[in-house]
Amino acid sequence: MGTGHYSLSAVPQTPDPPPYRSKTLAAWLALLLGSLGLHRIYLNGWLDKLAWAHVPLTTLGLVGAERMAALGQDDRLAWVLVPLLGLMLSQGALIGIVHALTPDERWDARHNPGLVPRPTRWGAVLAAIAGLLVGGVVLIGTIAFSIQRLFEWQLETAPRTELRR
Repeated sequence: MGTGHYSLSAVPQTPDPPPYRSKTLAAWLALLLGSLGLHRIYLNGWLDKLAWAHVPLTTLGLVGAERMAALGQDDRLAWVLVPLLGLMLSQGALIGIVHALTPDERWDARHNPGLVPRPTRWGAVLAAIAGLLVGGVVLIGTIAFSIQRLFEWQLETAPRTELRR
């Protein structure tokens, strides 16, 4: 009786099918960690340059928030950097909403070609609702902060005679 030695080169190699990309997971990743580009890494892989572009912008915003906590609201560099954080958080929420509201057929055609479609269910809907709540609050807060800082800067730089009129 033979020992059954088989050569792997004789067996035809079939490529692994691409992994299924869940619309619900992509929406929640965008909402929770989209400011760091994690949703893009999930969808496009580690070599996605736009995903890595999120990291320095969010980091600068976090530096601004840390400076404001340490130095107070009079730190002008923090005035510029904190809105960056708000905008990055808002764009993550917006992308989460877009992913969540993309029709399943279109999502599968773009991210899961040739794979068996899977229904999304309620997870994506809940991500869209959370994205609207969080993204709206963050964006309005960012706009209010920026406008307040603009008016304060204008008051500081205006000559004293203009303020008396």
